[in-house]
Amino acid sequence: MSAAQAALAGDATGIAEAVRAGTLSASAVTEAVLDRIARLNPLLNAFTDVTADRARSDAAALDARLAAGETVGPLAGVPVAVKNLLDVRGLPTRAGSKINRERPPAASDAVLLQHLSQAGAILVGGLNMGEYAYDFTGENAHDGACRNPHDPARMTGGSSSGCGAATAAGLAPLSLGSDTNGSIRVPSSLCGIFGLKPTYGRLTRHGSFPFCDSLDHLGPFARSVRDLALTYDVLQGPAEGDHACAGRAVEPTLAGLSAGADGLRVAVAGGYFARGGLPEAHDAVARAAAALGGERVVDLPSAALGRAAAYIITNAESSAFHLERLRTRAEDFDPDTRDRFLAGALLPASWYVQAQRVRRWHHDQVLALFQEVDVLLAPATPCSAPLVGQKTMVLDGVELPVRPHMGLFTQPISCIGLPVCAVPMALPGAMPIGVQVIAAPWREDHCLRVAAELERRGIARAPLADPTLS
Repeated sequence: MSAAQAALAGDATGIAEAVRAGTLSASAVTEAVLDRIARLNPLLNAFTDVTADRARSDAAALDARLAAGETVGPLAGVPVAVKNLLDVRGLPTRAGSKINRERPPAASDAVLLQHLSQAGAILVGGLNMGEYAYDFTGENAHDGACRNPHDPARMTGGSSSGCGAATAAGLAPLSLGSDTNGSIRVPSSLCGIFGLKPTYGRLTRHGSFPFCDSLDHLGPFARSVRDLALTYDVLQGPAEGDHACAGRAVEPTLAGLSAGADGLRVAVAGGYFARGGLPEAHDAVARAAAALGGERVVDLPSAALGRAAAYIITNAESSAFHLERLRTRAEDFDPDTRDRFLAGALLPASWYVQAQRVRRWHHDQVLALFQEVDVLLAPATPCSAPLVGQKTMVLDGVELPVRPHMGLFTQPISCIGLPVCAVPMALPGAMPIGVQVIAAPWREDHCLRVAAELERRGIARAPLADPTLS
């Protein structure tokens, strides 16, 4: 095994440190990751586009800058990949669809991809996803199902399916995806990696294809908390082009990880969040709470209504956005996606108005809890990864469809835009499953500190997955 291949088994921070120190070249790391993609992607189907020429060119340019004594960024030489709803210069922005691949190539990268590149990261490609991000399983009708690197017979979760598979398998130590109702947290949970859904409005969405404007977030995936925090810090900052972006100054989180959970009031979300999942989902929360001394249980009585509001808002906004495509290209949609959009087009306007009122009420109910606690723990998914093609599952003795119910625990939180870190629990011999670490608005630092404490204690872990070695 070469030094570059060995580096891919570690974390992105270690790669960047080695590249800046001159013990590894960006070009060697790039060749190693392209080799790994060539070997594993035919099995996992994580990438829809591999930008090999760009990656080699950018890596060579970075090596030349280092040789000239220039200072390079904190992600120097780190391979990254992005969900294919983000603009990549020279590629059509697919958004997981058949229709969008006919669009002209993007003239420039999405703003967050520009931030990664400016920090020295090397783009290696665009990643598979659910069509138009309306998906929780990772089974794309046009590009094929993305497969879980811990067991390729199982789902990755969606809609950021390629992010989950690529990051877990070391095809991209860092990736960038989106989360509307759970599309960062569900793949993170099923693939056993860390994911961060920031506060709504924290990171600009400029240069990404929309799904549901009032719920869409962008955020990073990684296999260590320090990688996640470092990447999040790089992505922050005011930006033009997204009306929802709050424009807050950079608030670094990496240096604060060493504080762990000290001084933070940790509680478990009970009630709605204590029901519905299989035992492994609730056991994971209990293990995290025990490690953190989080004995208090608080109820979120508005959660079920918050989830219902999220359904209506998602349906109504997304169908309005796609209405012309539904009129003229209905046969080119995945039938399941098309039917959900069509249902949304038939919703009465009064339902949407009422859903937004419920959303505000739910927001106020939950924020009142953060006067008494700093962090809430909840399951990320109701179960570990189902089989690819599995249509139903049994929760609380009731047979339910898999696709909508993978978001059972994520939708009530994204509905009100709170920051959440998905934390993979270390369960030897079992498929991964994650826990949500939820904080008050703009307190991503609290989420990451708790995640770092769980990682330090060995309760949370994101091992490199290689299905060819199992």
